[in-house]
Amino acid sequence: MLLQTLLQIPGASPVTTPTTPTTPAESLSLIDLTLAGGPVMIPIGILFILVIFLYFERYLTIRKAAKGDPKFMLNIRDYISGGNLDAAKMLCKNTDTPIARMIEKGIMRLGSPLKNIEVAVENVGKLELYKMEKNLAAIAMISGVGPMLGFLGTVTGMIQAFYIMSQSDQISPKVLSGGIYEAMVTTVAGLIVGIIANVAYNSLIALVEKMIYKMEATTVEFVDLLQEPA
Repeated sequence: MLLQTLLQIPGASPVTTPTTPTTPAESLSLIDLTLAGGPVMIPIGILFILVIFLYFERYLTIRKAAKGDPKFMLNIRDYISGGNLDAAKMLCKNTDTPIARMIEKGIMRLGSPLKNIEVAVENVGKLELYKMEKNLAAIAMISGVGPMLGFLGTVTGMIQAFYIMSQSDQISPKVLSGGIYEAMVTTVAGLIVGIIANVAYNSLIALVEKMIYKMEATTVEFVDLLQEPA
């Protein structure tokens, strides 16, 4: 009642409730987060650049190997059936694909037992497969090393934060939370690199497996062609 009476008095100033001024939280940019991660972010960044480079290099190489003239085997069949082996060899030399190199090796072995021809073609296929799988092991390794480096950075960051707290007389939540978020940055960065590397590896493996199936089908087709009656 007294408060209402005072409010009704002319000229009386209204009663205000004191408010505590709030400062807006500062937003962190990607560069700030990266710098907050510490020295461990350097090898993580190198692994990130490396996995991106290796992925696109392998992707373009495998895609190039998978491309070819869809009429390649039809032309080879016509040349071999017609006895024009020189034309068949020339077609293989002018076609820069693993399948063409396999068929070329088989044509060069004509006159040998069929089993020897098949083995020679398969050996060339294994060499071509080895070329396509080059650097895939490095991508697989990065998918495991990236998160481990992130966890290492987190552990070292937490150790540093607790060391600073042990040397300080006054432990504030700000000091503790600051050290924790800086340490967790490396975990996030390592997991991102690991996820990207894992996706890149599995996608490339899928492309290689499709190419293996295509090479095996072509080998069977070529062997069947040699078994056809003249």
